[in-house]
Amino acid sequence: MHPILTTIIQRLGLGFLTLFVVSIIIFSAIEFLPGDFGEAVLGQAALPETVEAFRRELGLDKPPIERYLSWVGNVLSGDLGNSFSGRNSSGVDRSRDVWTLIQPRLANTLFLASMTALVAVPLALALGITAALYRNSLYDRIVNSTTLTTISFPEFFVAYILILVFSTYFKVFPSLANISDSTPFLEKTYRSTLPALALTLVIVAHMMRMTRAAIINLLASPYVEMAQLKGVSKAKVILHHVLPNAWAPIVNVIAFNLAYLVVGVVVVEVVFVYPGLGQLMVDAVSSRDIPVVQACALIFAGTYILLNLFADVISIITNPRLLHPR
Repeated sequence: MHPILTTIIQRLGLGFLTLFVVSIIIFSAIEFLPGDFGEAVLGQAALPETVEAFRRELGLDKPPIERYLSWVGNVLSGDLGNSFSGRNSSGVDRSRDVWTLIQPRLANTLFLASMTALVAVPLALALGITAALYRNSLYDRIVNSTTLTTISFPEFFVAYILILVFSTYFKVFPSLANISDSTPFLEKTYRSTLPALALTLVIVAHMMRMTRAAIINLLASPYVEMAQLKGVSKAKVILHHVLPNAWAPIVNVIAFNLAYLVVGVVVVEVVFVYPGLGQLMVDAVSSRDIPVVQACALIFAGTYILLNLFADVISIITNPRLLHPR
């Protein structure tokens, strides 16, 4: 078998193993959450017998190992279970399928992540290339200082500063990103601008600095010096000779940040009350809706692992020398 194909299969196997370990961590973490869904629904005044009967109806009285194996088996068959919300002590079950709850929220999260990526990736590449072109200049120092400043602050701080400036002082964008399925595309884009801008400011520094560092490292290569001696302009040297060879680490860091976009939107969604998967997960934790919390966490983990595997595969394909390090 070809070494590249063998390595890809090994990375995929490692990804599935990682996802299995993550599923155990997710289930164990939810087990340690304080409070109980039965008591939260029935109230503290409910009799212990009533709470126990309610737990038995939900299957929460079974041993943890049995519940974990049942959950994993259902997930592998495509069944994420039913939400605990909608159940009550009257015996009427108005709960909804977890996937039905997640699907529109996941679409909103992917819309926000895609909107951010369309702005952040070209901006980071442009800033990284121009910073390498004008290395150690005033422009380079300003770009590095600005991006390092934005990445040094937590997401919620950046989000609140954007709300203060663009929603309170200048009233350009709404402070709440309240969108729905019926919201027109342009209106949805307008209302999602501040959340996307907050995420862009957080992730652009990492991609920009990696692009700049990868290009600068290759500028001292012999083929670059030969091109410069032939009179090729610096911009053409970087775009046509350096950037293609620096693409592997750049793609890796871009994929890593795209994975963060899907996983790291939780804080930003909560600040802007954006109806995405992160907001749904926070609400589910508050209401002790265990199936929804498990499904959201597993989707976040699976997306992160999948995109990182994609980055590894792209790096191996674009730079096969990684298979045989010296």
